[in-house]
Amino acid sequence: MKIAIGSDHAGFGLKEEVLGLLKGLDHDIVDCGTFNTDSVDYPDFGEKVSKLVSSEEVDRGILICGTGLGMSMVANKFPNVRAALCNDLFSARMSRLHNDANILVLGGRIIGKDLAAEIVRTWLSTAFEGDRHMRRLNKIKKIEETINSDDK
Repeated sequence: MKIAIGSDHAGFGLKEEVLGLLKGLDHDIVDCGTFNTDSVDYPDFGEKVSKLVSSEEVDRGILICGTGLGMSMVANKFPNVRAALCNDLFSARMSRLHNDANILVLGGRIIGKDLAAEIVRTWLSTAFEGDRHMRRLNKIKKIEETINSDDK
């Protein structure tokens, strides 16, 4: 699986931990930064990952900031992106089963590296159930299309 990952300075430490896990699981990784703890603006990195997911240049994305809230807001502005803030295993599992989330968002100041690793493993290994949930995703897609056509 090809996965883009990005963080701001507050998520940098956890991003490095998740990168190690992803490499150990033999995924193809696109590291969109940041590359240190110097203060940066989270929208810049959320945009990079979200563009790659939206255009289907990667299969999935992972974003990390202090709380995960800002990255979630950025990511969900992009067409075809279903970003889910998951700071527990149940949310990670359900975001895939029912919502086919294609970006996982984590709060670097909220969860520790061990829990983050379990969340990432759960999120990556859970398949979308489809069926009745596809009908709901199609409704989201229709809303996106309506909003985008209204902007033109």
